[in-house]
Amino acid sequence: MGVLDIGSNTGHLLVVDAFRGGPPVPAHSYKEPLRLAEHLDDEQAVTAEGVARLVKYVVDARAEAEDKGCTTILAFATSAVRDAVNAEDVIAQVNQASGLDLQVLAGDDEARLTFLAVRRWFGWSAGRLGVFDIGGGSLELAAGSDETPDVAQSLPLGAGRLTREWIQAGRTTPELRLHVRSAVAEQAGAILRGGAFDRAVATSKTFRSLARICGAASSHDGQYVRRVLHRADLSQLVDDLVTMDVDDIAKFPGVSPDRAHQIQAGAIVAEATMALFDLTELEICPWALREGVLLEHLDGL
Repeated sequence: MGVLDIGSNTGHLLVVDAFRGGPPVPAHSYKEPLRLAEHLDDEQAVTAEGVARLVKYVVDARAEAEDKGCTTILAFATSAVRDAVNAEDVIAQVNQASGLDLQVLAGDDEARLTFLAVRRWFGWSAGRLGVFDIGGGSLELAAGSDETPDVAQSLPLGAGRLTREWIQAGRTTPELRLHVRSAVAEQAGAILRGGAFDRAVATSKTFRSLARICGAASSHDGQYVRRVLHRADLSQLVDDLVTMDVDDIAKFPGVSPDRAHQIQAGAIVAEATMALFDLTELEICPWALREGVLLEHLDGL
């Protein structure tokens, strides 16, 4: 099976050997930096260049999946396409060119499916889970004690979005920190009312990169190594990033050149989230939205 994730930063096709009752085993990966969150015009429409890059990638991804023997391709798009004023037209162009059925995931579904993946990874012994995911366009929050979270939220606080709208627009770091903390605090009550987390978990590329910068194990050490992002280390990193340029940030371990310019915004969101939920550490989960989409699909077969 193939899972095609059109994120706000990256298009990522994950080919897996999947069957109901077992873990999806990655067999092949094909991804490309699309930066859709940065290909929006002043009216919040995906630009012609952004659409062209997306269409080409999806067409190529379908060919790649078929070449690898995929019999099913689950294709979905997240925040950048979801929030664009021309989303319907973008989806229509992609589907017409590729022959796929690309669907837009709602923000709360994105949070819910990420939570499902984390629950399956850690199991019932994790107790009440708090799950946090910083994407290119949005921040997903979810919490609960079952496979379906009690609360699932999506906030427009993605690293790519904030980089474009705040950092590249010349707004100051203190202004951005205040904006992020106010936005998270406004929505935090619904999660906090459910009680403390037995396990607080972060997923996806931004959190993985931040954890790696702060000393977590490399991906080469395997997915079963425990990786933790400590708030004290992150707070120091946020202060350091203010004085660094993109070329210096790109030299950090775990930071890809195409995402280096977004690390400062991602770190500010991560720090605010940990502070407002009073978390001293977040454990990094290797499964995220793609695995959640796949697991729900397999459950329904």
